Order: sequence, then C-alpha cells, then structure tokens
Amino acid sequence: MGLCLKLRTSHVLSAIVILGLLSLRVAECRNNHHLHNRVNGEYPAINCRKHSAVLTDFGAVGDGKTSNTKSFNAAIQNLSTYASDGGAQLIVPPGKWLTGSFNLTSHFTLFLHKDAVILGTQDESEWPPIPVLPSYGTGRDAPGGRLSSLIFGTNLTDVVITGNNGTIDGQGFTWWKKFRASEYNVTRPYMIELMYSDQIQISDLTLINSPSWFVHPIYSSNVLVKGLTILAPVDSPNTDGVNPDSCTNTRIEDCFIVSGDDCVAVKSGWDQYGIKVGIPTQHLIIRRLTCISPDSATIALGSEMSGGIQDVRAEDITAIDTQSGVRIKTAVGRGAYVKDIYVRRMTLKTMKYVFWMAGNYNQHPDPFFDPKAIPEINGINFRDVVAENVTYPGSLAGIQGDPFTGICISNVTITLTEKPEELQWNCTDISGVTSNVTPKPCALLPEKQGLNCPFPEDRLPIDDVQLKTCSA
Repeated sequence: MGLCLKLRTSHVLSAIVILGLLSLRVAECRNNHHLHNRVNGEYPAINCRKHSAVLTDFGAVGDGKTSNTKSFNAAIQNLSTYASDGGAQLIVPPGKWLTGSFNLTSHFTLFLHKDAVILGTQDESEWPPIPVLPSYGTGRDAPGGRLSSLIFGTNLTDVVITGNNGTIDGQGFTWWKKFRASEYNVTRPYMIELMYSDQIQISDLTLINSPSWFVHPIYSSNVLVKGLTILAPVDSPNTDGVNPDSCTNTRIEDCFIVSGDDCVAVKSGWDQYGIKVGIPTQHLIIRRLTCISPDSATIALGSEMSGGIQDVRAEDITAIDTQSGVRIKTAVGRGAYVKDIYVRRMTLKTMKYVFWMAGNYNQHPDPFFDPKAIPEINGINFRDVVAENVTYPGSLAGIQGDPFTGICISNVTITLTEKPEELQWNCTDISGVTSNVTPKPCALLPEKQGLNCPFPEDRLPIDDVQLKTCSA
C-alpha cells in the first residue's frame, strides 16, 4: 500500500524543492579508530565506535518475511559487552529486515545502509507490553497500558540511530485500521522511544508509517534529531513526527515531515501525573523544519504540558497545506506553564491558522484532574512571518480568569484566501502587543510602532555539540 498522501501536486513539488535545499552542515572531527566491515562509507555522529558487526552475523534474513527480532536482540546483547571498550556499532545491510520491538544499549550505534529497510512486524505478540509513562498515568490511546516501541531504550548513555538514508517502516496501516475500529485497549507502539537517557542522536534516516508517534525522546537530555524524512498519510491517526517530552537540551533540525498529526509536538506530561513528575521540556531548538499536515500543527506546544515548557527557539520554519503554524494547546487541569517561546522566520503557504492558541483543549486521562491547576502562558514571541492563502490570521483564546499574557507579534505579512472569513482575528482572554502586522490584529493586541519581538542571541549547550566523522 502506498502512502496515499492527499496533497495537491503543486504542494508536493514545492516540498521536494524545499527538501533538496535543506543544508546539512556538520562540523567534522576525525576519529582514527579502524573499524571492521567498512561497507557504507562515512557518517557524522556524536561518537565513533571501536567495534563493529553486521546484522547477518547473528542469523538475520533480509527477505521481508522472516522475523529477525531474536537476531536484533542477540546482536545488541553481544555488542553491549563492548560498551566500556570504545563502544560498538551494528550495521543493518541491504535487505528488508522484519522485526518486532528490540532494545538498544549504551555506547552504541545502529547504522542503516541506504538500501536497508527495517520493517515493523504486524505480529502483535512481538510487541511486548510495558508500563505506562509515569507522567501520563495511563495509556495515551487507551487505559489498558501500552506496547513497546519498535526501537526502544531506557537509562542509556551515548546512543546513535543513523544511516545514509536507510528506511524504517512501521507498517502502520493495520494498527490504524484497528485503532479507528476501537479494537485496542492499549496504546499503539511508537517507532523510536528512548527514556531516561543522555546523549542521543537520531539522524539521516527515512521513517515511514509508524503505528503512532514516530520519534519520542522522554525524560532525556542532550538530544540531537537531524536530517530525518518522516512520512505518513495525512489522514493517519496520531502519527506525530518528533515529540520531545520532558527533555532538556534538544536540537531538531533539517527535517522534512508529512504527517497525520503535529509535525513536532512538544510535551511534558498529562494533568496531575505530569504535575507530580514535574520534568519540563526546556532549552529546545527547532530549525529548518518543513511540514505538511492539513489537519494539525507545524509545531504544537502541548496539549500534555503539565511538567512545563520553557525556552523554545524555532526558526526558519516552512509549512505547506498545514492547519496551523505554532499552536499552543492547554486547558484547566494541566497546570504548569508554557513560557519564553521564540519563533522567527516562518514561511507558510495554504494555512487555516497562522497563530492559534487554545485554552480549552479538554482531553484528560481521567476525571481526577485538579480544576485549580491553571496553566501559565506567558512570553510568546513571533516575528518575521510571511503567510499566503490563509483562512484565519489568528485564533487566540486564553482561559477566563487566566489570560495568556506577554504575546508579541512583529513584522508579519498575511495574505488571505479569495473568500476570507469576516472575523479574521478572534481574541479572548489574552494580552500583548504587535508591530507591523497585516491584516490588522484584534484590539487585545494593540500596535506598538518600531517593536521587534525578541529572539535569544545566546547559544544553548546542545548548539555546540560537534559531530565526528565515523566509518561503517
């Protein structure tokens, strides 16, 4: 079955051109280890490995039919013994490698050859159940728990998942069909999930058709997501692209995402469970992102933000045929905060909303959320935005008695559809300022001439991570 992407031909061609122009600049630092099985050339990584093996060394068969779950697990268990001796890499060679869920190890690289395809099996017995996330308190899809991701790891240090544009195919069609038919009492698997981990790199891969979310780092730090092409049908359920969740120091750059849900969704836990865990997502960079998602956001902040979201820096963002630019989603019961958000240089084409903030996103894990847990939304900054063929410039709705404050929008030019809505800006329970914005914003965002909304000039630690040139 193909991707069945519901996109106009012009939008697809525009996206291909933009993807081709993405600049992938990597600071090189040679590493002189001589590794075995140099069949794939060189690649950039946070660390190179002293030891190397090929998946076929462990009995794997790349015919797209034979289950290789045992081979992946045996390979990784064997290579884990080299963690204290320069680490190890597992090379996935050309072929179609069917597998269920498998767990990674520390000081480890999973490398996919350009003609390698990892296929997620549709045999549900090869997706073991795991505990629900502490900051969610229940399964995200259903209350009965959740299934392990295709590629999973917890309490790891120094992990690289990369390739020279090899493919991971979650074969999500069966999962989506059963989900729509309400046949699951558990949460569908994600494609890649790393928990409680540090020094993570996920890069230079094509990811397609995840059963649910694609890339989900959670309770982790120093995360680099770079050069991913993520593709799912635009009507596929909950196929978010990259979801940093209760993470610190994360960099997402040079990614092209076509999705049935938010291209990037920034999260930190759900209602009382997220409040109790209390791990924010902070110090996040998103740059050179291209998104196509007609029913969702380019970048979503929330709705699960109960550990807090702070210091997000998004720049050079392109969206085509997408529902909204940067969307804030929250509600009574979430608590915590979304603050110090900085966005600049967005180019948007065929959008329902440019600016969208909602304080009524009332999906809850259970009825026991605290109605006194009121979120704080403050310090939301947008500048240098060009948007064409837009239905609504802005829908900004705070919470009654808890307005969203400190909103700043400057240097924005929005061209409306041929038949624009009569109410172009819908604003309630907010406050802020604007400068040089067309069409004229609502009265709650008065003009302040000469204003340029701030964007931080300091560098975050994740910005200074240098990649080495490694061999496979």
